[in-house]
Amino acid sequence: MSAAARRKVAWGVAEPIVGMVHLMPLPGAPGWGGSIDAVVERALADAEALETGGVHGLLVENYGDVPFFPTDVPPATVAAMTCAVTAVRRQSRLPVGVNVLRNDARAALGIAAATGARFIRVNVHTGVAWSDQGPLVGVAHETVRDREALQQDVVILADVQVKHATPPAGVTLESAASDCWERGRADGLIVSGSGTGKAVDPGEIGRVKEAVPDAPVWVGSGVGLDSVARLRGLADGLIVGSALQVDGEAGRGVDPERVRAFMERAGSG
Repeated sequence: MSAAARRKVAWGVAEPIVGMVHLMPLPGAPGWGGSIDAVVERALADAEALETGGVHGLLVENYGDVPFFPTDVPPATVAAMTCAVTAVRRQSRLPVGVNVLRNDARAALGIAAATGARFIRVNVHTGVAWSDQGPLVGVAHETVRDREALQQDVVILADVQVKHATPPAGVTLESAASDCWERGRADGLIVSGSGTGKAVDPGEIGRVKEAVPDAPVWVGSGVGLDSVARLRGLADGLIVGSALQVDGEAGRGVDPERVRAFMERAGSG
């Protein structure tokens, strides 16, 4: 399937809003509570609240696994995430995605292949970023080839100058976007603020669109009630976490009333 066709079948609307399913700590993480059933139950409750509230997709992420591994996560993490994503996929009619923090794109793709998830988010797909995990190095050459080998039409949404990280000196937003799209073969580009829940500079959306006019450009952090309508008009898609969770704090679980209010403000379809 061509890249354009892959993107077309992934979403049921022109400007999708994807809600985050932040998993509780998984086996081996410092906060692990000892019960995978509890992790799955919470994930299912969050997914149901998001779907009932009207979002267009779900992104499952091991948000509770701090401190994050920079690259390859342990087998227990992959197994636990596969359990959670499988459960969400069985319950939900929405497209489901996977993000394996901090930057294990190959694990995310493998989980997607095993579960039928439709897309993955990759924090650093091409280039290098300096983070609290140390240097994060893109492995687009592996991820894209793995997708071909697995014969999966999984959409790759890739961050450009990802949050909680600093790009190397001399790398511009435009050059990073161009490399990620043209050389990394991403299916969509994500711009974000400096950290989780931090607002994006709307001007950066325009800069990326100008640099790579053919690329769908998503917003990956900081979308709130006061900005959703405006950002939805600027971007091709929104990924929303903190604004839909209890007290607006990431990782606390989805608040159905916040989802309802947010989607009303976003407008239909």
